[in-house]
Amino acid sequence: MSKWPDDDVILYDGVCIFCSRWVRFVATRDKARRFRFTPIQSDYGTRLAHTFGIDPDDPDTNAVVHGGEVFMKSDAALTVLSLLPGWGWVRALFAVPRLLRDPVYSLVARNRYRIFGKYDTCFVPDADLRTRVIE
Repeated sequence: MSKWPDDDVILYDGVCIFCSRWVRFVATRDKARRFRFTPIQSDYGTRLAHTFGIDPDDPDTNAVVHGGEVFMKSDAALTVLSLLPGWGWVRALFAVPRLLRDPVYSLVARNRYRIFGKYDTCFVPDADLRTRVIE
């Protein structure tokens, strides 16, 4: 895949309560406002998902584009966290092999609706966060 033209974009499941909380968690701590967000249910998010091989109707991962490259599953979460102020220590978790990290990520992802719930429609961010959402 060639490089994606937009950088620091987080693709998330907009009807997943856990995923929407993740977006709010990141946005609150991202003082530099580096990250932008796109729900997989939006036109832009669906296009991004297809490009990365993610099924928009049954997403099993969030993704982040950083440095023009895509990161998925645990790599996505750790990449985002490691770029937030005060969270640089998370980089140490990259030392844990992906072979161990991704199954834990996948277990949560598979059960996220059952554990955390699901919105009937895509979550609507507040006005400040909305300026950072790409649809």
